[in-house]
Amino acid sequence: MKQCWRWFGPQDLVSTDWMRQAGVEGVVSALHQYPAGEEWSREAIETRQAEIGRFSDGSPSGLTWDVVESLPVSEAIKTQTGDWRAHVESWRNSLGKLADAGIRTVCYNFMPVLDWTRTEFEYRLPHGGTAMRFDAIDFAAFDLFILKRKGAGDDLPEDVVEEARRRHSNWSEPECKELFNRLVCGLPGTAKGITAENFRDALTAYHDISADHLRSNYVAFLDEVVPVAEDLGMRLCCHPDDPPFPLLGLPRIMSTEADHLSILEAVDSPANGVTLCSGSLGARSDNDLPGMMQRLGPKVHFIHLRNVRRESDHLGSSFYEAEHLDGDTDMRALVAAVLEEEQRRKQEGRADWNIPFRPDHGQKILHDSGFDAQPGYPAIGRLRGLAELRGLIAGLSGV
Repeated sequence: MKQCWRWFGPQDLVSTDWMRQAGVEGVVSALHQYPAGEEWSREAIETRQAEIGRFSDGSPSGLTWDVVESLPVSEAIKTQTGDWRAHVESWRNSLGKLADAGIRTVCYNFMPVLDWTRTEFEYRLPHGGTAMRFDAIDFAAFDLFILKRKGAGDDLPEDVVEEARRRHSNWSEPECKELFNRLVCGLPGTAKGITAENFRDALTAYHDISADHLRSNYVAFLDEVVPVAEDLGMRLCCHPDDPPFPLLGLPRIMSTEADHLSILEAVDSPANGVTLCSGSLGARSDNDLPGMMQRLGPKVHFIHLRNVRRESDHLGSSFYEAEHLDGDTDMRALVAAVLEEEQRRKQEGRADWNIPFRPDHGQKILHDSGFDAQPGYPAIGRLRGLAELRGLIAGLSGV
């Protein structure tokens, strides 16, 4: 298992120096300056590689850009509207430039409108540190009383609506605005300055798009890009929905093992694969992560290892980002399944036997407090996660 680390570029307060000191072997990065649908330039790709390849003093870091996360898929592609065909062509051209630079693994997602969703970035834990959290009641209050989306309460139990109403009544206007910004504008690569009206318009674009319709559009996208990736010797891997249940009336199509199998079978190619994110999928109690790794293993091209603690097993319940070895997912069993898959690949002679993974997210502990890192990406919290995972891998490998 190749130990990787997500890096947001020179503006990331966690430097390449720190990454090497943490024991990182490879880097996961993206060009967030490009909006979805725009073709990446060869020069920008080479610049990012050079930035990864040197320490802050200019000396060689020994690090390489191993995984792209993410090459974004535009809303036009997802809805097949506007300039979507031109956006597909830009996506294909970007793949070619990445392949020319020697980068072979590309992570992306097909989530409508929102990327991963959290209501709190600094939920206080019993040990005094903080973690990101999804609070189902807070999210309902946002949907019902801040966004005021038509039909927001149709599928909610009355007690949830009433509790959401009570909470919202106690929030000040700045608190409401802060929640809106966390949900809509607070994530890596998210457009800044979006208004509630803009956001409602984005949701409206999916008003007549069912899950089956979105899945059909996804397969059409893959039919266009997977043959190119296969010819280039690249591995495309879709990140699952996060959280893996419906939000804001939007369709979700990558939330379960059945969802993944449907897409893998529809476009059967070694280039069409999976980003197995244990934290995203682990927010559903009916997702068996070790079993999914065993059954989907040959198509798993990239892995995010993190854990969540669910408030209940009810679909759509609240959860928070737990310590990497201490959530509802059996991390030992999952890592054992990854190591078994790597051994199987070695026996087959596959060049991609060493699967890249990264410690996803992390709690803010020790000197992370007051350190203005990207939400979910503190230095020491991720260092702890990587160290724990490294120890688990060593123990299971008999090292």
